[in-house]
Amino acid sequence: MKPRKIVENVYWMGFIDWSNRLFDSLIPLPDGTSYNSYFIKGSEKTALIDTVEPVEIDELMEQLKDVPTLDYLITLHSEQDHSGAIPLVLKKYPNAKVICSQKAVDILLKIVDVPIESIVTVEDGEKLSLGDKTLQFVYSPWVHWPETMVAYLEEDKILFSCDFFGAHIATTDLFVTDKARVYEAAKRYYAEIMMPFRKIVAKNLDKIEKYDIKMIAPSHGQIYRDPSFIIDAHRDWINEKPKNLVVLPYVSMHGSTKKMVDYLTEVLVEKGLTVEQYDMAVTDIGKLAISLVDAATIVIGSPTVLSGPHPAAASATFLANALRPKAQFVSIIGSFGWGGRTLEILSGMIYNIKAEVIQPLLIKGYPKEADFKLIEDMADTIVQKHKEIGLL
Repeated sequence: MKPRKIVENVYWMGFIDWSNRLFDSLIPLPDGTSYNSYFIKGSEKTALIDTVEPVEIDELMEQLKDVPTLDYLITLHSEQDHSGAIPLVLKKYPNAKVICSQKAVDILLKIVDVPIESIVTVEDGEKLSLGDKTLQFVYSPWVHWPETMVAYLEEDKILFSCDFFGAHIATTDLFVTDKARVYEAAKRYYAEIMMPFRKIVAKNLDKIEKYDIKMIAPSHGQIYRDPSFIIDAHRDWINEKPKNLVVLPYVSMHGSTKKMVDYLTEVLVEKGLTVEQYDMAVTDIGKLAISLVDAATIVIGSPTVLSGPHPAAASATFLANALRPKAQFVSIIGSFGWGGRTLEILSGMIYNIKAEVIQPLLIKGYPKEADFKLIEDMADTIVQKHKEIGLL
């Protein structure tokens, strides 16, 4: 794809990855993704903001073929999908200076192998003149690495945000046209990499508030011509008050745990709660992550396998712990055949979630009448807890 004009002398470059369905060998990509670079031609200097994965360098170099000189190669975030091709771009433009934050230097030297003589650091708030265009750099740590920053193009009022406000979407539309589609993709993206740092994300949102932003250009996904759409969405997601939602990731081998999960769901719904179930044998973990953004309660459902939790249930628990959602209540439900340490193991895996533990429920074999009463008791407790924090 050729460079695409955003405004006068500002162009999108990069790579649209239609076929990729797994990011970082972990994150499902139902809609592919894009790796966005941005070229700015000032009256005196030129700059390229971010690069692409090294395997995609040929397309970027083709887009740069009519650019005779490059003065600055700006790296907002040092993870390899944005910085990995810097050494290859420097081969074409050996005199270009790599602009980065102070904390990025060590990463660029040791992970990306950028020559130290090419690196120039900028301070938080520092400006870089390209002649008739001026970039201001704003440190935005932990969205989602410690060294990240964003760049604000003053004359055109464009915020180049790298992973901040990103979304994994492959499309030929340069700008957001389908807000519903982008909302889910951006929420998935936030859940998977930003949610653990939501308190710091909130501070970074406050930092960019003083800028008059007409467009947000992230390094994955489309450009926002309505910045308030995605900024307001992030403010909703980082809000510490959860929604009236119970998320129930589970796995069931012979139907016992599923019967318990289904009955718990039925009772909770009757009492006015929203429940989202995820069978971990077939679940897209990105969909689970999206639900965790808003959940007030998480209940893990697991049978006992070889004296411990089912590996798929353990995986869901590990994921929830890593993402650190704002859920205020957690519990465990499931069955066993002869014994085991399911409760002990799963309970020890949620140390990052600062939530109250609701009495877990593990039964022997298939649930019977007395067990269904215990499930109703668990549901009553969850309902009461949601009432106590003003969700019902």
